[in-house]
Amino acid sequence: MKNLEGKHAVVFGAGGSVGAAVAKEFAAEGAEVFLAGRTKANVETVMRQITEDGGRAQAAVIDAGDYDAVDKYLDEIVSQTPSIDIVFNAIGPRANEYGNGKNAVDVTIEEFMVPVTTILKSQFITSRAAARHMVKQHSGVIIFLTGGPARGHVQGATAIGAAFGAIESFMENLAVEVSPAGVRAVCLRTTANTDSRTIQQTIEALASRMSVTKEQMMARMANLNLLKIPASVVDTAKAAAFLASDHARMMTGTVVNSSAGAAAD
Repeated sequence: MKNLEGKHAVVFGAGGSVGAAVAKEFAAEGAEVFLAGRTKANVETVMRQITEDGGRAQAAVIDAGDYDAVDKYLDEIVSQTPSIDIVFNAIGPRANEYGNGKNAVDVTIEEFMVPVTTILKSQFITSRAAARHMVKQHSGVIIFLTGGPARGHVQGATAIGAAFGAIESFMENLAVEVSPAGVRAVCLRTTANTDSRTIQQTIEALASRMSVTKEQMMARMANLNLLKIPASVVDTAKAAAFLASDHARMMTGTVVNSSAGAAAD
């Protein structure tokens, strides 16, 4: 039996590289996946890929930064399914919008606030809306996503690192409140997924600034973790699917560190 058989999963940011990989993995493990994203063509492409592989998926154009839209969307899902079992949010701005790669003294206030007003805000919106339904049904898991910069270990990640740290703290506080009702809140902390859009943008910017090739920059990124190998979106997807499954049923209020030792606690 597949690990997520009979589950209903909602993936926000499903048109992006990480969101798409996670949605496909959820579907491969048997879940019916509801794909939400701001670009219709992107989420519909992911939906087609899932259905062509024999999975079940529905796509919708939803802005995960709009609480009313998210709340209405989850209400609609609840009206047609027995439960919302999994919620995962992978939305994020472009790397150049928040000064990724810049030292803190060079990051503008506007750049610093971008991850807060996009990622942190959206994670709060989607998790709050999901929690309201899950608490009523006394089940479900909300999976947050952060990266290694949640723990300072590299230069040039001040803005995104501050937002990641706030997300991890919010997850812990949310878990205290919803876990007694049977709802799990967990966070997956990854290392740089070198094939994701954001990291590809960061690699290009840093390679240009340091006058090295993309391949050399990618090797430097991989060298930051203890395994000395690059992580991929598939690694993140498989870890997320495990956390969504009953195999992780005792995990709540915790960060699962999948950074290959790059960001140790």
